[in-house]
Amino acid sequence: MRRKVTPSLFWTILVTAALTLVGGILLLNFAPNEKQIETRLSRQYDSNDPQFRRSLGVLLGPPILEGNKVEVLLNGDQIFPAMLDAIRSAEKTITFETYIYWSESIGKEFADALMERARAGVKVHVMLDFMGSMKMDLAQIDAMKEAGVQVQRYHKPVWWKLARLNNRTHRKLLVIDGKVGFTGGVGIADQWRGNAQDKNHWRDTHFRIEGPVVGQIQAVFNDNWLKATGTVLDGPDYFPALTPAGDMPAQMFSSSPTGGSESMHLMYLMTITAARKTIDLSAAYFVPDDLTIRTLIEAAKRGVRVRILMPGDIIDSDLVKAASRERWGELLAAGVKLAEYQPTMYHVKALIVDDLLVSVGSTNFDNRSFSINDEANLNILHADFAREQTAIFEDDWKRSNPVTKAEFRERPLWERFTTSVASLVGDQL
Repeated sequence: MRRKVTPSLFWTILVTAALTLVGGILLLNFAPNEKQIETRLSRQYDSNDPQFRRSLGVLLGPPILEGNKVEVLLNGDQIFPAMLDAIRSAEKTITFETYIYWSESIGKEFADALMERARAGVKVHVMLDFMGSMKMDLAQIDAMKEAGVQVQRYHKPVWWKLARLNNRTHRKLLVIDGKVGFTGGVGIADQWRGNAQDKNHWRDTHFRIEGPVVGQIQAVFNDNWLKATGTVLDGPDYFPALTPAGDMPAQMFSSSPTGGSESMHLMYLMTITAARKTIDLSAAYFVPDDLTIRTLIEAAKRGVRVRILMPGDIIDSDLVKAASRERWGELLAAGVKLAEYQPTMYHVKALIVDDLLVSVGSTNFDNRSFSINDEANLNILHADFAREQTAIFEDDWKRSNPVTKAEFRERPLWERFTTSVASLVGDQL
């Protein structure tokens, strides 16, 4: 006997199917794509051993290239004019990839500059993460397209890509004529304006690059452009012959769930494991996994001075802050020094090891950057540059409050509870 399909049964079936579909999509988005690194690395060499450089350039790749010049840009007052001047000087090509792009005053300045160059015949390609650009006015995107700017929004929700919604491009790349590159932590929004003078203007660092490594930066942009459009950007307008511009060895390192999500994580672990004397980490979002915690603790126990600088009370994600604090006790007990930046939101992402290696770019010190998002970091192996970055770190450290073991032990019960709960979702932060 057939069962009659009543309205209540129909809705039960419909709701069940919808929940099953949503559950399946969430499972596909949040389940790890690849086997994760589980075993700590053995310390086979330190940072001054030639093998360290070989491993960075061969085991991890791409190769380390000589002859580069890297200029540091501090906060919006230096960062945005340099980027806009470079855009306005473009003669052949502009490739620009970013996570945050909002329709505010600085967003309009960038859009106007990009449109002017497109109208002048420059080939302009802009890759915006869909989630990061949700606050962007659609009319501004339409205007850019009408002016000839080729705009793509990375992983825009469509039914055949629902399993990739959790994978964002967090890369921050700008390349002009294939010759001048920019990378770092800045987003295109007004809180990055100014000079970190108050809580409404963030502290961040970006970098201007010339030399052979700019070709690698261009190749990283090309990676996501190809995924999104099926079009390869090639030829001398994008990849011109590049001559030495300085004396800095460098490599542009990238990671993506579709092409080695654990490679950025491995690069950080290798670098921390090789450290001899010092590790200075600027971490806008610091939610490390167990393996990374153990690697930092082992470095501290063998005598490496480890300092980690993070945002203080002014932060754009209280959940991240709570999840981060769950692990501080272990680090403090091992002698790791922690401090919280006070003047404003601290958005810097940089690792300095032994006055030798500096790694800067888009990568946060959390599982989202190590395993879920598309990221890109510039690695520079140059003593003078490392000392310059250390001096900047020292200045930021002076503006921060240290976290003491006694203070951490005496934190209130409500804070212990919230940090414990937040840590449950740490893999997605």
